[in-house]
Amino acid sequence: MPLDDIRAGRVEKLKTLREAGTDPYPAKSWRTHTTATVREQFVALMEDRKRVIIAGRIMARREHGGSMFIDIADSSGSLQVYFKKDKVGEREYTVLQQTIDIGDIIEVAGTAFLTKKNEQSLEVEQYRILNKTLLPLPEKWHGIEDVEERLRRRYLDFIMRPEERAMFVKKANFWQATREFLMKEGGLEVETPILEQIPGGAEAEPFVTHMNALNIDLYLRISPELNLKRLIASGFEKVFEIGRIFRNEGIDREHLQDYTQMEMYWAYLDYEDLMKIIERLYKHIIQETIGTLQHTYQGNSIDWSKPWQKIDYYEVFKKHTGLDLSDATEDELIEYAKIQHIDVAQHSGRGRLIDVIFKKKCRPHLLEPGFLVLPPVDVEPLAKRWPKDRKRVERFQVVACGSELGKGFSELNDALDQRQRFEQQMQLRAAGDAEAQRMDEDFVEVLEYGMPPTAGFGMSERLFAFLLDKPVRETVFFPLMRPRTTN
Repeated sequence: MPLDDIRAGRVEKLKTLREAGTDPYPAKSWRTHTTATVREQFVALMEDRKRVIIAGRIMARREHGGSMFIDIADSSGSLQVYFKKDKVGEREYTVLQQTIDIGDIIEVAGTAFLTKKNEQSLEVEQYRILNKTLLPLPEKWHGIEDVEERLRRRYLDFIMRPEERAMFVKKANFWQATREFLMKEGGLEVETPILEQIPGGAEAEPFVTHMNALNIDLYLRISPELNLKRLIASGFEKVFEIGRIFRNEGIDREHLQDYTQMEMYWAYLDYEDLMKIIERLYKHIIQETIGTLQHTYQGNSIDWSKPWQKIDYYEVFKKHTGLDLSDATEDELIEYAKIQHIDVAQHSGRGRLIDVIFKKKCRPHLLEPGFLVLPPVDVEPLAKRWPKDRKRVERFQVVACGSELGKGFSELNDALDQRQRFEQQMQLRAAGDAEAQRMDEDFVEVLEYGMPPTAGFGMSERLFAFLLDKPVRETVFFPLMRPRTTN
């Protein structure tokens, strides 16, 4: 039947309900139990003949003469309820029979009983319609393979696939576990601005907006890093923020334009100290989120419980490319990229070249959880130089199965060095690199007033998607989708 005809029929049923004096959209439910609590307390409820009230969406109905079985689902699960004409009354039963549809939201009051097939059920004494729906639920939603359609109409995905809702309970646990760990370590949770005059703290192209009140263009933040480090310089010694980040870059399995990220900054620590904390943090988060430290990703078994290895950036780069980063020139990197058919047309500067080559040729080989440490200064303009080799920085990345799952470093607090690196980034911008960082005079001034030795770290919801072995856009409620094309 065409959808318009189905909707018209439901509108008529709505009219029938109203003519019968029924409010099809009451403001309140008198629910006393969820379907899960009924199941948990079923034996006691059945023995005591206690009257309970449940509410939820009708997912199935089966008629047998003067009786009807309906499956009601709420966020905790589902339960079968049993309507009998002589129990609820002939008039009420007829109204139910003639006006109810799968997808409607209903409230029922009754007592627990077992059917002949020993199925836990509720025998209905009274019912109320809480929401008369006008559109039908998809009949074969479980069989729809078009991921795009499921993500566009995520509300239907959640109605028809309870496991998708359960995934977001895990995601809430993921962030709560993060927050609890950092607070136990003495961290202060803070909020910093999303609208900024100068975007900084990462190499990414920002989104631009306009503020009418001041008549100025602003940027959606690409990282809270510089503001959090301002707080460290102000005397706050351990701060963290869990908030939204916006980057105007491509979409793939691991990247979205807007997403949730955690960044933390601990004063008087270096990257070595921070790695010890991060290993404990990740093990805590993973255990609390999925209940184990072992899982699979893209067919590979991952075990986070073992001590994590440290992987030298220079060594792994040389192993898989043959190039020694201690003396490899920009021309040599470009030549290598051409031979390996790596497109570097959009990547200017030695740091960019190193980074794109590493991601293509080296990172896929890093399977076991570990720390990738001490990259060239060219790829990290905000990290402190390594005293043993001033061309390298005290940075680490959490890596596993060829993915980067977090990044931290000893923060640069040398104001003159920071200014020089900002200037180098501005030269890259002038050469056409839209993701290079901007000069932030205010932040340089902050460093001139002094910031203590500090270690910082950031991770995003990419880690959660990795744990569930899903593309990141499938682990957010309403991902931005390309508009539907029209003929």
